[in-house]
Amino acid sequence: MTKCICIDDSNRPSKIPANKWVVEGVEYNIVYATYILPQRKIAVQLKEVNLDESCAPYEYFLAERFSFTDDQLIELMNLIIDCAYADDSVKKLINQNERATDSV
Repeated sequence: MTKCICIDDSNRPSKIPANKWVVEGVEYNIVYATYILPQRKIAVQLKEVNLDESCAPYEYFLAERFSFTDDQLIELMNLIIDCAYADDSVKKLINQNERATDSV
């Protein structure tokens, strides 16, 4: 996990209730980070705020809503790399499972 502080809680989408939105000045813990399209930006999932199915299509918060110390920024970069490897591994397992199911 990587700690961060929210610096921008503006422009909450109407699909996301206020109790599932970040608050400026509050510290959060990032548990997952990814690159999202079509925005082409880094986005994060937080331990403290769960954007569930009721918030669809929103799943993540843009990383630019948060502030990081230098050490936290390094942690975030490492988390992004770890998440990318995990995503790739999951995709490989799904493909492997699909091939195995197709051959049965």
